Amino acid sequence: MGIYVAGLFWVLGAALVAGVVAYVVRRFGETHGTVENNEAAGQVFTIVGGLHAVLLAFVLISLFDAVSHAEDGAYREADSLVAASWAAEALPEPTRSEVRDLSVSYASAVLDKEWPLMREGSGDAGEQGWRDLEQMRSAISQATAADEWQNDQKTEAVDKLWTVYEARQERLNAAGSEGVSDVVWFALLAGSVMSVALPLLFGGPRPKTHILIVAVLAGTLSLLLFATHQLQNPYAGGAQVGPDAFESVLARLQ
Repeated sequence: MGIYVAGLFWVLGAALVAGVVAYVVRRFGETHGTVENNEAAGQVFTIVGGLHAVLLAFVLISLFDAVSHAEDGAYREADSLVAASWAAEALPEPTRSEVRDLSVSYASAVLDKEWPLMREGSGDAGEQGWRDLEQMRSAISQATAADEWQNDQKTEAVDKLWTVYEARQERLNAAGSEGVSDVVWFALLAGSVMSVALPLLFGGPRPKTHILIVAVLAGTLSLLLFATHQLQNPYAGGAQVGPDAFESVLARLQ
């Protein structure tokens, strides 16, 4: 519920500030010639607003794609971990039990240690996960295959472990990335200010309508900027990817 309240404050706050500024401009500003300037100001607003809308749409689409990719990657990592453990069931002891225990240890480390750090924007998840993967790889590679079927299962387990490694690296990279860069944030904020400021140059016989238009525009841009802020880290914010995939791993293997 907190995210909705915060978003509401963003929207109402921006709309209120813009509405007050529009009122002050209409009440105390120069009004002579503003109607005649509507056409020129409208052309400039079309260019500035259009460029800003393209940039904002591009950033939001990229962030939505990143969230979707992070969720798919988490399930790919978890499913590959289970598949590697199941493939190792065909190998002789102690490899079979060792791989299963290490798989449980890996999933528990991701749940209990790594995910809380990722929510804070950290890509440094410690060494336990890497160590568990390395021990699984070593145990599987050293196992002796008695026949062709066991050798195929051994190869399958190694391939799935490599998929786990790739997905893990992508997950940590996404968690540790800065999201939207400072340069892009500057462009978004500056474009939003200019997009709201230009309609203040418009004139007309109905000041209440003019003030309402400016306030709605400011509130809309604020809502989109709030969404951008919330989507920066796919593992935190409003669209956070949860560790459900690894909870399923523990349910399957324990």
